[in-house]
Parts: sequence; structure tokens; C-alpha cells
Amino acid sequence: MNKHGGYDDQPIMAELYDLVPGYAKRTDIDFYLQCCVAAGGSILELGCGTGRILLPAAEAGCRVTGLDVSPHMLAQCQQKLQRKSHSVQSRVRLVHGDMTNFDLAELFHLAIVPFRAFQHVIAVDDQLTCLRRINRHLSTRGQLILDVFQVDLKKINNPRATEESEDFAEYELPDGRRLRRASRLAALHPADQVNDVELIYYLTNLDGTTERIVQAFPFRYIFRYEMEHLLARCGFRVIDLFGNFDKSPLADNSPEMIFVAEKCENLD
Repeated sequence: MNKHGGYDDQPIMAELYDLVPGYAKRTDIDFYLQCCVAAGGSILELGCGTGRILLPAAEAGCRVTGLDVSPHMLAQCQQKLQRKSHSVQSRVRLVHGDMTNFDLAELFHLAIVPFRAFQHVIAVDDQLTCLRRINRHLSTRGQLILDVFQVDLKKINNPRATEESEDFAEYELPDGRRLRRASRLAALHPADQVNDVELIYYLTNLDGTTERIVQAFPFRYIFRYEMEHLLARCGFRVIDLFGNFDKSPLADNSPEMIFVAEKCENLD
């Protein structure tokens, strides 16, 4: 199992990421874009991927450093960046690195970890190391914003979750190929709060042949007060907690947990 989301098992995963219909329409883009613009300074995005949020932020005038552990995802982001104006390109710095072990020699006004990227960090020691690294890269009273899904116990412990279920129906790509995706939990580890996830892409080529491409990775689930304790141990104070990207308060049926935390302590 790839501990970094399975994006490096096969180079095609970076291309497939940008072809998933729901990713381009996620409401988190507008949310994070507003936060980046409001920060009024340099931004650090951990797990920037192919630039889904980073590029709109740079187009909006933000200076953004994007870090990702996958060279394939960064290459895809770089290709997209090269199609932007020179002024947009000048505001972007892309860094190949692990969010649990980075040193950028720069302080940022805001750090963001969108689309549940923090849940790819499995071990508690690595979670703490990641948050402490972020703390050291933030200016005084700088903010960290990250999102994780709110745990639905029935869903994550459902024995039928090991069966494939369709994420989106087959549709035609611009080049004539066809794509659909299913997903399943290959294994459940409740004692470790980890599930082994498989995203299964069915890509039908122009000659009619179909490839079955599996992206497999462990995924950690995190509870509200567990996340608050992790942040507190790493020099942060939670100042807002939302249940969705419309900034609605966290409720029992909220799909997300979006933590807005302020740096309140400098770590040595």
C-alpha cells in the first residue's frame, strides 16, 4: 500500500485525477480561494497535487508555494502552470517533498491542507511532525486550514464496503476514450482507525480495450477532538470549525470537518 495516496504506483494516476468530474466541481475550491485571498500574504499548500486549488489562487493574485510528494502530480501541475500568464507563473513555487519532512526557509501567512490530504498521514508521530513543521513555517498568528471527513461509523465499518460501488458513471473524455470509476474498502482496521482504500478506474481506449487501473492506499480517519488535541500539541488554537465549505457550523450530519487554526506558540 502506498502511504502517499497511491499516485506514484502508475504515472497515469496524475492524468486520471484531473479527469474525475467531481474534483473540478468541489465547493472547497471557492472556500480555499477566499481564504487565500483574505490572508493577504504568502500561502503554503501541502498536497497541492495538479494545482486544483493552487492555480486559481495564483490567478487571483496570491503568491503560493505548493508542496507534493508525487513527482507525477507536480509534473502535471507544472504543465498546466506553463499555459498561464507570466505573472501567474511568477507567483508560484512548486516543491517536491513530504509534508512530514520539509524545510522551505520561508515563513507563510497561511498554510492549507485541502481535500483530506492530512488523512494520508497514517502514524500519530508523523501527524505531529507534519503539524509542527507547519507551525515552524508560519508567521506570528499565521493560520492553518485543513479538512477531513466527519466520521460516519456505519459507513466506515460496513462489511459491504469491501464490494465495489460506482463513484461516477462512464462518460466520454475529450479525446474519445471513456472513463468510469468505482471504489471499495479492501480492508478495515478499526483498531488503527485506518481503512485500505481502492479507487478503481475503468478506462476504455479508442480500440475498444478496457484497462482496469487500481489506486490503492491506506486512509486514516480522525475524530473531532482527536484533531483538536493534535493541533493543540503542535502550537495551534482552533478559531473556527465548519461542517461544510459554505461555512455552516459542524453538526451531526455534516460531511466535513474544516479546522481553522491560529498559530499561538512558537515551537523550537
